[in-house]
Amino acid sequence: MQNYKKVALAYSGGLDTSVIIPWLTETYGCKVVAVAADLGQGSELDGLGEKAVKTGACACFIEDLRGEFVRDFIFPTLKMGAVYEGEYLLGTSFARPVIAKRVVEIALREGCDAIAHGCTGKGNDQVRFELTIKAFAPNMPVIAPWRVWDIKSREEELDYAQARGIPLPISRETNYSKDRNLWHLSHEGLDLEDPACAPDYEKILELCVTPEKAPDEGENISVGFEHGIPTKLNGRELDGVQLISELNKLGGKHAIGITDMVENRLVGMKSRGVYETPGGAILYKAHAMLEQLCLDRDTQHLKARLAGRFAELVYNGQWYTPLREALSAFADKTQENVTGEARLKLYKGNIIAQGMTSPRTLHDLELSSFGESSYNQADAEGFINLFGLPVKVGALLRG
Repeated sequence: MQNYKKVALAYSGGLDTSVIIPWLTETYGCKVVAVAADLGQGSELDGLGEKAVKTGACACFIEDLRGEFVRDFIFPTLKMGAVYEGEYLLGTSFARPVIAKRVVEIALREGCDAIAHGCTGKGNDQVRFELTIKAFAPNMPVIAPWRVWDIKSREEELDYAQARGIPLPISRETNYSKDRNLWHLSHEGLDLEDPACAPDYEKILELCVTPEKAPDEGENISVGFEHGIPTKLNGRELDGVQLISELNKLGGKHAIGITDMVENRLVGMKSRGVYETPGGAILYKAHAMLEQLCLDRDTQHLKARLAGRFAELVYNGQWYTPLREALSAFADKTQENVTGEARLKLYKGNIIAQGMTSPRTLHDLELSSFGESSYNQADAEGFINLFGLPVKVGALLRG
């Protein structure tokens, strides 16, 4: 077995990484430097540093990455309009590269000779973490305990933790696999593994209420954008972290952004998960509304096709690649005129458009009106004759 003196661990304090600290020290006799990222988990970070040290870490660094997360990952993905398989707003996917990048930075600074993570061998996150590590420390060894240890299930992990007195925020009955950050909260495991099983939303939802418990009166809001980036909520200037936090509260109150889907994992299997993305769902709708006004047809249509490819890159952990960077450059160019305000009503799980305005709008009311306008309708005849010429020639050939 390879000898390691000091290992940097991407640490969340959840079941996997709580168990991995003592496992690393027992298996390799190494020091463990825990690195936790504050991406907006809130109270999940309370006491995390103390817990890491008590369970065997020599140090724990808790890094506030919320601003970087929003600026460099959330907003570029929003500007592209990327959605994986038509439903998933990529909340876990684009969180992994920002975490892994900081883990690498601290590992190099602290003289670590390996990096460890708690991702399972069945999931996507192992790829997302390790591709980022390769991008910034290509020769750094990676320890993935789930691919080498004797533990076979989350139940056995609980046994391991209990035998060592490791405190955990879950029990066997609430042993869902969750990932929370400023953008979303995901739920997997237990009864959710069976797609035939209806989720017990009363038990699992944390950011949102169910539509039945949402207010009977809708709520009107407005979101302002500058060059594709949301900057205002109801006329108030907010930074990205504040704006998403406020939208999460508003959206959660009205049951916005609850998604139940079976997705195709990169490793080849299908996986069922429930996602809560209240603020993100509102931003995607508002952004799409403004793009209808501000993008020309060809750009809008091509961008929609490329958005799917961008989503695949993010989902597959390929953030730090030339193609993702090139697509982001394309997206930035398309957003130069996406400035304005979208008005929406939030009502029992629905986001209802209430109008949009932009100083850069391409919508010409005088030109498109059913009333009298400067458009010469007779021009359409020649256009149709030329546009339909291949159809006409084909029909004549067939006789």
